[in-house]
Amino acid sequence: MKFNTLFVAAICAGSLMTSCVHDTAKENQLKFTHTSLVDGDAFAYIQTVGETALDGVKYAEYAEKSGDAKAVEIASQVKAFYTQLLPELDSLSTVNNVDFPIKGIPQGHGESDTTATVDSTAQVAHQHFDYVHHAQHEISVVKDKLKRMTRNTNQDVQNFGKKQLVLASELYTQIGGKEEAHGHH
Repeated sequence: MKFNTLFVAAICAGSLMTSCVHDTAKENQLKFTHTSLVDGDAFAYIQTVGETALDGVKYAEYAEKSGDAKAVEIASQVKAFYTQLLPELDSLSTVNNVDFPIKGIPQGHGESDTTATVDSTAQVAHQHFDYVHHAQHEISVVKDKLKRMTRNTNQDVQNFGKKQLVLASELYTQIGGKEEAHGHH
């Protein structure tokens, strides 16, 4: 009788000790609560940059089909930037348990719904879409988020932000964006 009681007590104690291991608790927290390993700012920046990049690829593909030589050139540069950014962003997201790719991103001009009826004014606006201006604005938003990522507390996020900020700044000037003068107060 004592042997059975000691055996059951040992099993209970063993299972209690293994369930309290820090790594197991951390893994279960991440698995069951959808928590990430980055702070809220980095989470939001990763989501914003990821959404902009995924949507930006679709816009670039649309602009490449437009026939405008300047838009096609800029679209290929923007698409190349986003193509190299997305795998690194995916790796950063995986390491830090951030959900990526983002589900439900807006589909922009990359895909068109053939079943929808579109009036003539919407078609005219669609044909006169200024991709160059749109790409400059899009890259400036990405630059701002990457600049903020360089000041994050997570070292991986900082390194990603620094590396990609240099590339985004170069692209921004190549596509005609004007770098702002650094004003100190």
